[in-house]
Amino acid sequence: MTPRGHGTFGLVQEHHFSVELDAPPEEVWEVFWYRGDDRPQPRDVNTRIDILHPGDEIGEGLVRHCHFPVPRILGSGGVGQSWEWLTEVKPFESWRYDAVGKPLWSRATGHTRLVDLGNGRTRVHFKETYETFNPWMRRLGLERWVHHRLSRDNDTILAALEGGVRWHRKRKARS
Repeated sequence: MTPRGHGTFGLVQEHHFSVELDAPPEEVWEVFWYRGDDRPQPRDVNTRIDILHPGDEIGEGLVRHCHFPVPRILGSGGVGQSWEWLTEVKPFESWRYDAVGKPLWSRATGHTRLVDLGNGRTRVHFKETYETFNPWMRRLGLERWVHHRLSRDNDTILAALEGGVRWHRKRKARS
């Protein structure tokens, strides 16, 4: 955790994780950045990413609206939303996103980095900082609790990435 800026209380929530995949960085990049109409969509209608603006030719400036499951106790019907813009895009290497989300009106900054391990393997590093705008949500512990609930399942993320790599390989084999 890192200290908050001047005039705020408590700590910013941080989440880090790394996973290794049996795929080169170019294939892993496609899992995140492929925009074709045939891209797989989650079966859960409460989970989706809508591209509002594609950004430039490499995705710099991309704006997306995300829907994702959150604890129902937050009063949003179990669905959270974020509006995210992507910057610092370096194809096949890294990108940054900044987001505003709800419920708990919050801001987040995330960095994703792809490291070529050689032999067709890639390590994906992810780091996110998260904080609510309302200091009472921090004091009551809701900020930490919600961020933990949203960030806790790295195994699911790994499975989704591996599934994405498999899907792209099949897609390319068909063409």
